[in-house]
Amino acid sequence: MPNLYFCQPHAKNQGMLRAVLSVHECERVVLQHPATYVGENFPRLGIGQEATNDFAIISFRPDETAAGWRPGYYRVDSDLDKINESLLALLR
Repeated sequence: MPNLYFCQPHAKNQGMLRAVLSVHECERVVLQHPATYVGENFPRLGIGQEATNDFAIISFRPDETAAGWRPGYYRVDSDLDKINESLLALLR
């Protein structure tokens, strides 16, 4: 099951687990907030990146990868409040 993390560089937050999604739920979120594959390692905030905008990360474990998804991490550069609204809409 994909995990979704919220990352807030200005707060030096490397990533807080926000949701554990089914693949179907993940695909519904990504329809509204496109994700870009960033590799097999969780992105780390480097020195001087404090001004970087907040973003989300979706992770797929190698043993849980579904069709169309690669194992690793995807970055979602949407407003975290809007992503949160999409997550809450999954409950309806």
